[in-house]
Amino acid sequence: MTTSEAISLHFSDDGIIPGNPNLPVLVYPEALKSNPRDTEAVFNSHGWLNSWTNGVFDYHHYHSNCHEVLGVTRGTIMLQLGGEQGRKIQLSAGDVALLPAGTGHKKLSASADFQIVGAYPGGMEYNTRRATREDRQKALAEIPQVPIPDTDPVYGSVGPVHTLWRKGTRSG
Repeated sequence: MTTSEAISLHFSDDGIIPGNPNLPVLVYPEALKSNPRDTEAVFNSHGWLNSWTNGVFDYHHYHSNCHEVLGVTRGTIMLQLGGEQGRKIQLSAGDVALLPAGTGHKKLSASADFQIVGAYPGGMEYNTRRATREDRQKALAEIPQVPIPDTDPVYGSVGPVHTLWRKGTRSG
């Protein structure tokens, strides 16, 4: 996969979930399709640590103090990104989604065999904010403080983080 094949989606503040004013969600279709079970090792090898393997909450939530990468290792999931008025995307084994701080996400449905890995740049400790006005107020001060990662979770020293996030591209 080349950087041009990464899908860039921007989600604005909906009044409840803040989104990220500067960085788009990056979807890497089939980036790890050749061996999705190696997803966690790939993320970790590029400095995306504090990883976990599980599922995705079935309510809108986001992290305001760090970015999060999600990689599907088995099955499929239908996610809603950006809050109630956001966008639905389906991810399958081998797909990766990089969510900038402030991006709301929620599981709408998943296959019975679904499994996903999440990780954070430098192993940052993440918070979990819910879709409330109170959490939004706290998040508005935190999101601009989150630095752009040094590495791309899939490609390391090259890839969409360097070409799309470092250049401040907004699209979608």
